[in-house]
Amino acid sequence: MSGSARPDPETPEEPRFLSAAEVATLERELLEEYHFGRQQLAELCGQASAVAVTKAFPLPSLPRKQRTVLVVCGPGQNGAVGLVCARHLRIFDYEPTIFYPTRACAPLHRDLTTQCEKMDIPFLSYLPAEVQLINDAYALVVDAVLGPGEGPAEAGGACARALAVLKLLSIPLVSLDVPSGWDAEAGGGEDGLRPAVLVSLAAPKRCAARFSGPHFVAGRFLPDDLRRRFAPRLPDFAGTDCVAAL
Repeated sequence: MSGSARPDPETPEEPRFLSAAEVATLERELLEEYHFGRQQLAELCGQASAVAVTKAFPLPSLPRKQRTVLVVCGPGQNGAVGLVCARHLRIFDYEPTIFYPTRACAPLHRDLTTQCEKMDIPFLSYLPAEVQLINDAYALVVDAVLGPGEGPAEAGGACARALAVLKLLSIPLVSLDVPSGWDAEAGGGEDGLRPAVLVSLAAPKRCAARFSGPHFVAGRFLPDDLRRRFAPRLPDFAGTDCVAAL
């Protein structure tokens, strides 16, 4: 009889981090084969991201009962997720403010912006260059500036300047999907963002293997066939939760 240890059937498998090519293929199949819409995906991921924020930073845990959250959004799909996240944070009794320096003209972004405005979520006209003003005004910041494969140059100078400010924060930073500016495969360099919490959307990307803080997967919507083929080995979601901790 062999003396080698057998794996404990109760021990969950380690997650598998998807490559940039796999992420692109997964998104394409969701859109083209399964007919998910971009607004539908933004809604699913944004609501789940807001839930992840509530798990990482429950209202009773915030200093001085400070409920203020700054959500910084870029012009791409990640920015759309950030707008939805801000709306749901408002529903969850947080006090979000949005900084959206480079507004996309696509109907998706216009609609989501209108929804936030109708809920009286304030939009900043500029991001203070004095970092301490942000540290004093907010309990935490949500980074929804850039998604996988997006660089600061593509998002415009205003987004690049915002990222330069986010690097200097002393309050917690929560990055959605990938920390903005990180390479989806290799991660971030020494001068990259250093979020306190990472919220992967649908499945963790390869760069997330280089992140060592609290890590959530948000969005419980991948069809079984895609889960089998891409094998992200996601953790079990408890009950009806749309978020799971890795």
